[in-house]
Parts: sequence; C-alpha cells; structure tokens
Amino acid sequence: MEIQKIEAIIEAILFTMGDSVEVEKISMAIGHDVKTTKKIIANMMDRYEMEDRGIRICELENCYQMCTKKDMYEYLIKVASQPKKQVLTEVLLETLSIIAYKQPVTRTEIEKIRGVKCDHAVNKLVEYNLVCEVGRLDAPGRPLLFGTTEEFLRQFGISSIEDLPEINPEKDEEFKVEAEEEIQLKLEV
Repeated sequence: MEIQKIEAIIEAILFTMGDSVEVEKISMAIGHDVKTTKKIIANMMDRYEMEDRGIRICELENCYQMCTKKDMYEYLIKVASQPKKQVLTEVLLETLSIIAYKQPVTRTEIEKIRGVKCDHAVNKLVEYNLVCEVGRLDAPGRPLLFGTTEEFLRQFGISSIEDLPEINPEKDEEFKVEAEEEIQLKLEV
C-alpha cells in the first residue's frame, strides 16, 4: 500500500474516532508495526506544521489524536457562539400546538391526537426550550406532563397562554372530519 493511502487511512481513523487512538490499533489497521506507524505519523505531524494547517496530530502517551491548532480557537468560538437556527417543521409545530392548547399533557395524549409517536418531536421541543416537563400525572406509571415555557411565549410574541388565538369551532369540526376520513383511509388500506 502506498504511503499516501496509509496517511489517508490514519487521518480517517483519527478524525472519525475524535478521541485519542492507541498506536497499536492504528498499526494493526494499516498493517504495519508500531515503530513504522510512529514514523509515518511523525512525518504527518511535521507536514501539518509546515503547511500551516488548521489541524494537527497530538501524541498523548502512546496514543494519537487529531486536534485543532490553538491559534484557530478564536475562529471556532465565532462559529460556536452563533445561535443555531431552530427549524420548526410541520411535525414540531403540530406537536407544539397540541401541547400549548392541551397543557399539561402527556406524550400518550399527544400521540392519541396526532395518531403517531411523538418522542422525537417532544424531545426537539424540549431541546429548543419551547416545552418542558411540568410534573407527573397521578396515574399508573406516573407519566410526565408537558407544558410550554417562557421562551415559547417570547418566541410567539404572547404574554400568556390565554393570549393564544381561539380555535374557530367550525374549523375544529372540519379538522375532526378530516382526521376521521384520514383514519378511515388508513383502515381501508
């Protein structure tokens, strides 16, 4: 195997593993002895320094790890400190609206209304700090109850849950009919 391919394999291992990797494991993966592996990695470390790259390979007690150069930290902080854009998909909005209007509500109640599992959606909404655990239902299994947060109010520009728009009774009836038709179609298939 040519040296360029071996170096590519080492890079892939160190990048993918993230943590330090024992030299023995690397040598086994590339099919060389430990002494040769150390020489190959030492050459890679020198070349990374000469080429002034943003990454480097660190040696840590007979292990190696791919790391960012210290002088790159300020640029990483600029990216890391930017708030992540929260994307509320249709599924998340649907789940959030159920929680907002029915709170406090359990996952089971949400799933009954939506007709599908909601674990991922509820977890995402908790991660976005739009929903939180507000207690437990006094029932067998003591399921968690979910409600909206202050962040929810802030994001949607309302001062309290009472400010949520009222559901038009006609629309509510339309939704029920649509849901029943959808269920009927699923049963027929």
